[in-house]
Amino acid sequence: MTNSSAAPADLALLAAAHRGDTDAVRAALLAGADVEARDEEGRTALLRAALADRVPVAELLVARGADVNARDAREDSAWLVTGVTGSVAMMRALLPGAPDVTLTNRFGGVSVIPASERGHVAYVRAVLAETATDVDHVNRLGWTALLEAVVLGDGGRRHQEVVEALLAAGADPLLPDGDGVTARAHAERRGFRTIADLLRRAESDGTDAHRKGGQR
Repeated sequence: MTNSSAAPADLALLAAAHRGDTDAVRAALLAGADVEARDEEGRTALLRAALADRVPVAELLVARGADVNARDAREDSAWLVTGVTGSVAMMRALLPGAPDVTLTNRFGGVSVIPASERGHVAYVRAVLAETATDVDHVNRLGWTALLEAVVLGDGGRRHQEVVEALLAAGADPLLPDGDGVTARAHAERRGFRTIADLLRRAESDGTDAHRKGGQR
């Protein structure tokens, strides 16, 4: 929904960003549109482009100085939205804008948390490899990305690969939720055998590494 009180050029920019029309975006900016204009939900053109996965538009807006960290009324930003959509292309389009990877959504989570919940394997791998995202960030529910992948995932191949990616990036398998329940305990309760085995091995590897370190 666009802001009915906004200037015509701003309205044109917001609409063009949403539909992915790069020529119309350029025209709106030339007509004096504010690159940070917002719709009635507080969404900028860049955020609208991110929601619709309009990568060329996002690249153009970032090049024109659009704020990748601007948040709407729901506390979403273009960067945070990539964790929901799982778009690696959009994530990379936003990187030149220096996104703040510590910004959190309304649940207190960084982008890798909703991505893990949804089983966005390629995104999880990319965001952890290409940014300084904290793999063990804890949201307001008391869950890390690893916990969300287990608690809210379906235990299938995509979530198994997410768990593997998180562990490979250094996620701590022993970090419990707010009730003291670990990811492996959750996996066992839900009958996710493959994930439980992955977590058991990671716990064992961590314990062995700690013992070897203590013997030095």
